Amino acid sequence: MKLRNLSLSLLFSLIFIGCEQKREFEEVVEWVSTTNSAQWIENPELLLKKSNAQTPDVEIYPTEYLQNIDGFGACFNELGWTSLALLSEEDRNEIMAELFSPGKGLNFNVSRMPVGANDFSLNWYSYDEVKDDFSLEHFSIENDEKTLIPFIKKAKQYNPDLKIWASPWSPPTWMKYNNHYACRPDENVNDLLGDPTTDLEGTNMFIQEDKYMEAYAKYFGKFVDAYADNGISIYSVAPQNEFNSCQNFPSCTWTAASLAKFIGQFLGPEMAPRNVAVMLGTMERPNVLLLDTILNDSFCKKYITSIGFQWAGKDAIPAVHEKYPQFKLYQTEQECGDGRNDWQGAVYSWNLMKHYFSNGCNIYNYWNISLEKGGISRWGWAQNSLVVVDPETKEYEFSYEFYVMKHYSHYILPNAKRVKTSENKDVLAFKNADGSLVIIAGNFTNEDKTVKIKVGNQLIEPQIKANSFNTFKISVQTNL
Repeated sequence: MKLRNLSLSLLFSLIFIGCEQKREFEEVVEWVSTTNSAQWIENPELLLKKSNAQTPDVEIYPTEYLQNIDGFGACFNELGWTSLALLSEEDRNEIMAELFSPGKGLNFNVSRMPVGANDFSLNWYSYDEVKDDFSLEHFSIENDEKTLIPFIKKAKQYNPDLKIWASPWSPPTWMKYNNHYACRPDENVNDLLGDPTTDLEGTNMFIQEDKYMEAYAKYFGKFVDAYADNGISIYSVAPQNEFNSCQNFPSCTWTAASLAKFIGQFLGPEMAPRNVAVMLGTMERPNVLLLDTILNDSFCKKYITSIGFQWAGKDAIPAVHEKYPQFKLYQTEQECGDGRNDWQGAVYSWNLMKHYFSNGCNIYNYWNISLEKGGISRWGWAQNSLVVVDPETKEYEFSYEFYVMKHYSHYILPNAKRVKTSENKDVLAFKNADGSLVIIAGNFTNEDKTVKIKVGNQLIEPQIKANSFNTFKISVQTNL
């Protein structure tokens, strides 16, 4: 009996050794996918096999590094908080954990907030509406104590290291030529007088006098200090959301030259003692010359550490990445959809993310965290969100775009690097600091297809479902 037991032990040992030797060349690959009908499917594990001589559909070069990936996030808007407030505390906590807890869901680590009212505020407001209060004696963030501050504090409960950057949509009204939060008259949503067809792009709505610029820079400083007093550190500010866009909601146009003056002579010096960085943004036009005007200003350029793009600004990012490789590049606002939160919007978002990361983006910010079903803003604009709340049933669901974000942000961790791939419009690859490799792949045809993905000298051959998003994670890279 002892000899028999010894033989069995030897047999099992040999089998184990054989399996280990096989796994040296065939590592298990984690694979999740999302389709219109199934949102987060953990597929059977793949094996990373030794590559044969066949020509792959795409090749990954895991040691050829491109840009660093600093993280993902979204924007804290007032309507986000009020929609979440309709839910039970248990549901609200589960959502915030899914968004912000490291390792659980979306892993958000860097997010945006407005300075005063924006297009998803409850109403018009700034932190000082007392006319000609250049000393800012009446400055107050009391409005934010009801919405934005508890929203951000709730997120920081789940990720204490969450980083926040901020930008205004409009200065206080008394700092603008038209004395109104909005720029474009619209009888349906504001009481601003004038011709609604007048195009004010390329003009200054902010009053171009030094005393106004000085007061506005101090306004930023008071904002940063007031939030610090509430336990929320602001690490970076941008001077203006979409400085070319004249909107019927809070907005303010600036010329590039006036922004350069404001940043270089007023905002930068006000932020520097606080160790708060300045972002050049947000840039919503494909015109690189606008950025040249600012970045070549001798006073301004020393304060800028990053450049932020959204909407049509995406078409400027390739040239800017090539021309100004020293700057961090942000996608500052996911294009917001139409409130339907449908599959077509998710596919568009997938391709948008691929465009930004393919052209040097370091940080990607979604827009609305949460909205009531339909996503209607104070000014009548329907938009998408990661979380959709039904105000009647007091229930919620994650949108398709939540899962698009998760395919990236759950697996691509801070300090990852994008790695080179062969030309393929539907595949990206990233390498985390722990050595794991993340491959993002889409199939936007109406048929399932097998895709041969070569990784170094090895291969995976998943059969990807029609109209699907997919993420593959190779935890241990053996013989790549």
